[in-house]
Amino acid sequence: MRPPSFHHIDVLTRSTGAALLCSLWTACLGSRKSEQSSEILAWVILPIIFGMTRRFRTNKIRTRPPLSEPDLQPQSAKSLWIVALGIATLGVYQTENGLVGVLPALTPLLLITERYLGSEFGSSTGSNPQYSTPFVDTVWGTAIVASFLMITLADWEFQGYLLSAIPVAALLGVYVTLTSRRNARYVPCLDSEAAIRPLALRVVSLLVIVFGVDTIAFGFPRNQPMAATFMLGLVKASTWYFLIEITRHCSWCTVVAIRLFGVISARNLWMLSSDTQAFLHVTASLLTLGQVIYGLPGQAKSRSALWVLFVVPLIPYLIDTLRIAQSPIVSSGQHPIEALIHNARRDFDALLRKQSQNYTVAHKEYRRRYGIEPPAGFEAWFEFAKLHQSPIIDEFDNIYEAISPFWHLSGQDIRDTMDEIQNMHTSHSEVWFCTFSGQQAKTYCRHPGRIFDRHIQSSFDHLMSGLSRVLPDFKFLVNHLDEPRVVMPPPPQGPESLRSKPFNLTDLSRRPVWDTLTKSCSSREMVATHTAKEPALPFVTDPILAIDLCQHPEYSTMHGLTISPTSFYLFEGAVPILSTGSLSTMGDILYPSPAYNEDEFKYTVDTPDIDWDKKQNNLYWAGSTTGGFAVDEKWQYYHRQRFVQLAQNLERHQYSYLQENAGIISPATSSSFINGRFFNAAFTRIFQCERRSCRDQHAYFKIKSWADKDQPLRSRLVFDIDGNGISGRYYKLLASKSLPLKQTLLREWHDERLRPWVHYVPVSLGMEELPEIVRYLTSTKTGQGRAQEIAEQGRGWFAKAFREVDLTIYMYRLMLELARLQDPNRLAI
Repeated sequence: MRPPSFHHIDVLTRSTGAALLCSLWTACLGSRKSEQSSEILAWVILPIIFGMTRRFRTNKIRTRPPLSEPDLQPQSAKSLWIVALGIATLGVYQTENGLVGVLPALTPLLLITERYLGSEFGSSTGSNPQYSTPFVDTVWGTAIVASFLMITLADWEFQGYLLSAIPVAALLGVYVTLTSRRNARYVPCLDSEAAIRPLALRVVSLLVIVFGVDTIAFGFPRNQPMAATFMLGLVKASTWYFLIEITRHCSWCTVVAIRLFGVISARNLWMLSSDTQAFLHVTASLLTLGQVIYGLPGQAKSRSALWVLFVVPLIPYLIDTLRIAQSPIVSSGQHPIEALIHNARRDFDALLRKQSQNYTVAHKEYRRRYGIEPPAGFEAWFEFAKLHQSPIIDEFDNIYEAISPFWHLSGQDIRDTMDEIQNMHTSHSEVWFCTFSGQQAKTYCRHPGRIFDRHIQSSFDHLMSGLSRVLPDFKFLVNHLDEPRVVMPPPPQGPESLRSKPFNLTDLSRRPVWDTLTKSCSSREMVATHTAKEPALPFVTDPILAIDLCQHPEYSTMHGLTISPTSFYLFEGAVPILSTGSLSTMGDILYPSPAYNEDEFKYTVDTPDIDWDKKQNNLYWAGSTTGGFAVDEKWQYYHRQRFVQLAQNLERHQYSYLQENAGIISPATSSSFINGRFFNAAFTRIFQCERRSCRDQHAYFKIKSWADKDQPLRSRLVFDIDGNGISGRYYKLLASKSLPLKQTLLREWHDERLRPWVHYVPVSLGMEELPEIVRYLTSTKTGQGRAQEIAEQGRGWFAKAFREVDLTIYMYRLMLELARLQDPNRLAI
């Protein structure tokens, strides 16, 4: 039988189709930046739309008496205010929190309320009860569907959607207000243009009040696209117009289903974490569309024509599936990552073979590297390291590089500098003054303004407990903050002494610090990256070069620490301070972070890790917005925000990938496509920001309500990234059966004993190569094999070279150097 033409489709069916399309369009155009202003605009436009369409209202289904009938009673002003409050609550909630996660629960609640109030819609509304009963007409049927839809929308993250019960309750209150037991058949305030105007005025008034309060508290919304705001407001007004038209003839459950169809069908299927979730979204769209169709009254002709809208979510699903299957992937051994892994393994094996095997060789190696004799006690240190089977004997260049600038000061000068800092009597120094007793191997630390030392003293005592009577008594300074502290002056010229240059302590918190940090860089160094030939993709081959600020002037706007550090009390001068991490141009002396020994960050036999084959084949990260303090819109350039932006594909940037054709790798191609199946990254907490910047980030990112600290171990790839300072979770990831992908701008004490592409996968600060790395390691057989190999190598090496005794060996050698440095009998060089 020939299907009816468009002109033979019932007016109600057309209105429903238009409402579905407008609802979908609203969800696609929706922007948290313009949500509130577009809502106001929508309710300003709505009476205009009613006035324009009044003359065209013909051939409509009339299932209710006209307004002129005597039993129709107008709604009171109080009722209109209640309705306006409910609608405004929905608009405000969507502005502040986005998706309404428990909105599906409104359908069974409305069904119960309709029956309780004796509504004409309490009975079956469809013409075919055998289809409508499971989905529309029974409480248990709608409850089952609602549960499925809530799970689909929430992606099993229910905690963050608890507050969405507020707009659900508000909308339920709207319906109860509009419907009375005595006159349940009518919805008087929605039956005419004259009734819409006062309602719209009340809604606009409430939204303007809220908008005004928000503006006073947070300022006027920034970068609000006016054309997009107007378009969104117009589409929202059209959506409300068609929804109001539909409520005259069918249950409000149908209206809810229409809104749900738009919300679910507009989800970006690329960024869902699995094919199963994408399929569930398509299924959810089908269910909501079925609810809409079988919720229409039997008189609505050709309602089955609405099934054509099922292609709205189905076509993107099929296109994405095909695109993922046909995406050009370099899968052979010719991939650049293969060469990086091979070369890194070769170099690391050679380094291990060259480690000194006896004290004579170690002594000669020390003199060869540094041109001076080892400190007193070096032979005992060597015997201690060999006794405990340390795989690293000679690779302690970081210690010497940090200590060597202080040779230009005498031992007494070092002591005087530390005493001066101790006597500053200001908490802004944020330095713990510690003394070590060589006889007892005990540390005592004190601070002018703090009591809790972040486990600094206990960490030193724990690591040094077995070294009694092998070290002298000495003093040292330890940084309390996450951020590094010291910028060394240039080396003295001629007879000039560093001691003649007093240190300065400056508070640079929440301010750009790049110029201060790079004053020592020459102009030649600052342009080096622009003269060198750039590779197709910037895979990290030399981690030291990758974090060199002097070689990368572009880093000035790519890391929260250089743009707006949360706390940055900077010492400019020769001050020997121990820190857990340091930038390449800074002079902090590195030591193992006490955080690595905290229970939260330790990998133990009780850690719920799982085997590689059972892990999810994706990259995981969850955390807070530490890394910089946001005072303006520059938070978009901070390192953590840029990573989450990429992983959630919020900007649809062009990403670079490698292609392989007939066994030949072609240059990188650009695409806005990121396979969200391989990325699972989100913020769980927004803080370290001014109120407005916090709110902007809440509106921009997809926030997780909570994340289990062991959740990363359920994924094959785990991301590790700087916070305010070094990442405390790094060791736990290295010790696990997962593969860490590491992005950092900070040096740590262990840099010489960890090798990129052997123990972990390095990621550049720009992250241009990250999509290709993730794609290769997750979607090709060769890449998956390499990922597992590196994970196993890193785990094995961690067990050999990152034992507590290995940290003790490092601290033992560092303390020997510090003790020699502050020997009062040592003269300046």
